[in-house]
Amino acid sequence: MRFAEALRLAWEALRANRLRSGLTMLGVVIGVTSVVLLVAIGSGARNEVTSGIESLGSNILFVAPGDFSIGSAPSLSRLTLEDVRRIGDAVGDPDRVAATVASGELARVGPRRAQVNLNGTNETIPLVFDRTVARGTFFSAADVTVRRRVVVLGADPADLLFPGRDPLGKFVTIGGVRFRVVGVLSRVGTTLGVDRNTEAFVPVTAAQRLFGVSRVDGIAVKAISPGDIPEEQRIIREVVTRSHPEQDFQVLTQGDILGVIGRVLSILTIVLASIAGISLLVGGVGVMNIMLVSVSERTREIGLRKAVGARTRDVLRQFLLEAVALTVSGGVIGILLGIAIGVVVGRLSPVPAAVTGWSVALAFGVSVAVGVFFGVYPARKAARMQPIAALRYE
Repeated sequence: MRFAEALRLAWEALRANRLRSGLTMLGVVIGVTSVVLLVAIGSGARNEVTSGIESLGSNILFVAPGDFSIGSAPSLSRLTLEDVRRIGDAVGDPDRVAATVASGELARVGPRRAQVNLNGTNETIPLVFDRTVARGTFFSAADVTVRRRVVVLGADPADLLFPGRDPLGKFVTIGGVRFRVVGVLSRVGTTLGVDRNTEAFVPVTAAQRLFGVSRVDGIAVKAISPGDIPEEQRIIREVVTRSHPEQDFQVLTQGDILGVIGRVLSILTIVLASIAGISLLVGGVGVMNIMLVSVSERTREIGLRKAVGARTRDVLRQFLLEAVALTVSGGVIGILLGIAIGVVVGRLSPVPAAVTGWSVALAFGVSVAVGVFFGVYPARKAARMQPIAALRYE
């Protein structure tokens, strides 16, 4: 029997029992759809994290306390403004060093309210993180020195607190303290799921007084070029270790952060895809069950074919092709459904989703493998039948 003839017979057998074939394919459809969709969500999350880190700017080094790795516990920072000064002197340019102490606060203007991510920083933030001021100016080094109560608002709180008005020169109450608005930042995107348009920046010294702390949460340094990163990383590590020998610090590049977060997302994607794979396993068991039923129903047909000259491998190939055709059909439908749902989720919901070519190829390959794996036993059972015994089967 030729391959084309065997494939035609397999399709005719499936069409003869449309309802049964459709219900059997349903398990494969659900499994493949789940794999494509969950991998798309994992890939979309990875793309969003990558673009968010890159949107911070280029050639940035982050100084953070503790161990930045999977499963590590957070550590309270012991960094101070004196460390910022030392690092600025060590790298030869204080304007490339920025400090941050942050907290979520409620901003008020009369009856209007806006939740803001309040960042106490120094005057170098626009240079280090490539932030532009749409209106007004960023605060100055003198404002940081004298703890002046001035604020640069992000685009969202500026619109919420001063709708239809120019906020420059107006006052906003943050954490019970009045700050004068000196600037409004240009609108940007999100970073690691945090909307940067909800930020508000005040002098780090004013923020320390507001929060009742003397520390800074982290320090960022902008290297002049990618080639300078290793040397400046070494210099910064030496300065911080010399100042705080009792605490561990990490000097991370953007690549280091992406690597750790990428590993976490990869593990999460594999776990989600494995859970979705259980649906494929259940669908495969359903395929085997239906194929065994089909073999029993067609025992006399098998006996007749073998009696008129069909070889064992012809019968084996016919039933194996039926199982593969069943799973591949379900796989194709599942892939199309997964792509469609992924596109809808990515466009109409906050959940990131990006369908990748390798996930589609994987899902198709798995659907073929399920058909082969779960179709072999029924096909072998059919192929091993003796013609006389099969013809006598009632």
